[in-house]
Amino acid sequence: MDTDIMTIREVAEYLKLTEKTAYRLAAERKIPGFKVGGAWRFRRGDIDKWIEQQSAEAKKRGGE
Repeated sequence: MDTDIMTIREVAEYLKLTEKTAYRLAAERKIPGFKVGGAWRFRRGDIDKWIEQQSAEAKKRGGE
């Protein structure tokens, strides 16, 4: 299992988003994450799986 943990800043950079957008997506449970002591954390493996799922859904909708 992938245990590479990222902060909100790191996941925002990884996804090419602003930190504000990454925080909003996390709070809305649109990207997979969890809180530790009130701070968001993300497993790189979970984010990679989420990216693949988003890509597959876009292809089904004819978006790619």
